[in-house]
Amino acid sequence: MTRQLFSIAALLLGSALLLFAGGMNALLLPVRGSAEGFSATSLGLLGTGWAIGYVSGCILTPRLVGRVGHIRSFSVMCALAAIAVLLSLMILHPMAWLPLRAVSGFCFAGAAMIVESWLSERSEASARGRVFGIYTMVNLAATTAGQMVLTLGSTAGYAFFVLAAVVYCAALVPTAISSTAAPNPLVSVRLDLPRLWRNSPVAVAGVFLVGISNSAFGTLAAVYADRVGLVLTTIALFASIPILAGAASQVPVGWLSDRMDRRRVLLGLAVVAMAADLAFILLAPDTRGMNLALAAVFGASVFAMYPVILAHANDHAVEGQFIQTSGGLLLVFGLGSIIGPMVAGIAMGRLGETGLFMTSLGAHLALVLFTLARMALRAAVPEADKGAFMVTPPVRAMTPETAAMVTEDIAAQDTGPDPAPA
Repeated sequence: MTRQLFSIAALLLGSALLLFAGGMNALLLPVRGSAEGFSATSLGLLGTGWAIGYVSGCILTPRLVGRVGHIRSFSVMCALAAIAVLLSLMILHPMAWLPLRAVSGFCFAGAAMIVESWLSERSEASARGRVFGIYTMVNLAATTAGQMVLTLGSTAGYAFFVLAAVVYCAALVPTAISSTAAPNPLVSVRLDLPRLWRNSPVAVAGVFLVGISNSAFGTLAAVYADRVGLVLTTIALFASIPILAGAASQVPVGWLSDRMDRRRVLLGLAVVAMAADLAFILLAPDTRGMNLALAAVFGASVFAMYPVILAHANDHAVEGQFIQTSGGLLLVFGLGSIIGPMVAGIAMGRLGETGLFMTSLGAHLALVLFTLARMALRAAVPEADKGAFMVTPPVRAMTPETAAMVTEDIAAQDTGPDPAPA
């Protein structure tokens, strides 16, 4: 395993730098935009722009890599991301930030896909699960560190914008000087909604609704925390703790979903998320401890939903269609991510800061009702036909290449018949 890690050290370092700068950038813009007096609607549109760029990057990056190669493509992504951050500093206007945030989303998706294809190629099949686990931990730590570094100074100046650009540029160095051979062509995913729906309606509707909720929180959590009077250090924790809680909760959630109907587990997570939504709305907490505690409960539920949905969809996927199913669900999540921040921003503008959680409450309620309706129509998958639950990173940090790494082991284990869709 040590030899494996040494061979991919440059790729892990490049990915860590990319996620560090991305975490910093994602928190810096809403905090600075709120200080500049940008409306909640315009700040929500930043998340919409990022999601549009992200979906476009997942679709178009394989073509770019096919034309100019992996290293050049990765360098272009990092350079464009750095340019977008610097232009955000130079042009402090929400209508300029919207397309620049789309560029950032495109660059993140493209750069991450390239790194992940390298990792998959360089890791041996017997160690791929451990490599993926290390990669996930590195990315979570880097994202959290990027967000927490904002607590070291004021966001009112130019320093953090410049630092994010510097780190984006630094991210291209490890892969540019690495002697690692370029991998095979990237996974190309085409969105086929009719096939996904036939595979599992619960998975398609669920991942779309989770995309609405999670992206709204990911974009506007900092704005909410700022408006309820939390200091910058607490704002950074408010954005980071839910992600870490979601990563930790996947272990017990996965254990449960492998032993009972996954839709019941999804329902339980949605009910817990609704309870957190209602607590934010009805209690209107303004203290540090209460907000962080509720954020942890919220994150532990919402960021564990996607891997349950993915496992449920793969239980129903025909043999050889696992990557297409996972990649397609990822793009459906991206479509939900386009809508979520925009709706939540409008809600916050009209209803106040709790409009964020009213948006996610609506999404979670719709998820509960739809899942209950489908459970009344279809039986659960037999235990013998279920695949294995796979821990996954937060979906905002996933690409079709991540989906390929996650589902390779599931595909290898699947030997049962194609069950009826649920």
